[in-house]
Amino acid sequence: MATTYKTITNSDAVNTRTLLHEAIPITGSIVSGTYTSDGNIKNYSHGMFQSVYDYPYLSSSANHIFDITVGYSNNSVLSASGNPQHTKKINIYNQMAQVLVGFDHTGSVREFDRDGDLSTGTKLRECVFLNFARLLTKDEIKKSSFTMSLATGGVPTGGVGGDAIFPGQHGSLLSISDWNADSGYKVNSPAGEYGILLTGSAAAADTAVGLIYYQAGVVVLTSSIFDGQFGAPRTTYEYDTSSIAAVLTASNITASADGLRGRVYNIEFDNTTELNSTIYFCRAHHSDFNYSSNPTYLTGSKIRVKGNSKANQPVSYVTTVGLYSAANELLAVAKLSEPLKKTPSNELTLRVRLDY
Repeated sequence: MATTYKTITNSDAVNTRTLLHEAIPITGSIVSGTYTSDGNIKNYSHGMFQSVYDYPYLSSSANHIFDITVGYSNNSVLSASGNPQHTKKINIYNQMAQVLVGFDHTGSVREFDRDGDLSTGTKLRECVFLNFARLLTKDEIKKSSFTMSLATGGVPTGGVGGDAIFPGQHGSLLSISDWNADSGYKVNSPAGEYGILLTGSAAAADTAVGLIYYQAGVVVLTSSIFDGQFGAPRTTYEYDTSSIAAVLTASNITASADGLRGRVYNIEFDNTTELNSTIYFCRAHHSDFNYSSNPTYLTGSKIRVKGNSKANQPVSYVTTVGLYSAANELLAVAKLSEPLKKTPSNELTLRVRLDY
């Protein structure tokens, strides 16, 4: 335990922030379920969402990737009390909206807005939701890094039931990205920052097809991007030819999730880990720390390292730096890679970094 303390001044401490990024690729073969013969797709008895894993979910080595669900607003033209899971679809939409969009001045849940202008503009009232696992997104999704390729329409012409639909097997392959979001993201969400998902490199109104919430790790897509046949695979070389509107109104949420998975070609983004650090410059001046509290430092009340000569300078070796509170409570310890010699004729400045 230390017996001599030295106060660190404000000029001796510097705070830094570092953003670490990792590329996350998700292939259509994993999402479709064919990678592990559907063992990596988990459905639940409540039927409110579907989970995708990178390996059979019963395995201890499986990692949760994301959840898929759908919902529509009570103001949607598809809203009808006779629809399967009608109440759940509305509740899912409202739950996602109140967390990601918030409430208006009357206390009503706001609807998702196509261009992020919550006061006016086109509303997204029939939506597909992708909730990415924290394991993948870390602290947030990096802005302008998200890309998603979807087969949005047409009749598949090949592949075994459940296979991802690759180019040539679909009507059209649509690329969706948060283009230019690093400088054009929105901040009017209670869940943090979000960007507009576009089908092109220009932020024209007719190319906006969804929203991406970076800190929440949620992607919201409008169902209108899917045309033609959306239904899930039924048997080998045969697909349900229902439109997405028909699936949303005549089928349960699981069927919609199956339809989406069969049309995901690729998903890519960079995650972000925020590393905050405080750097302390611990300075030992020429007159500081030239003595050791180690009991072996003395022999017969004499400093052992000085020998029998009083003229010799005392010598100590610095091996550890301790950071203490104002009440002299030990908070952190830093070890040097090798002992440093300290005498009255030299000075040391040790750079200690505390990450959190």
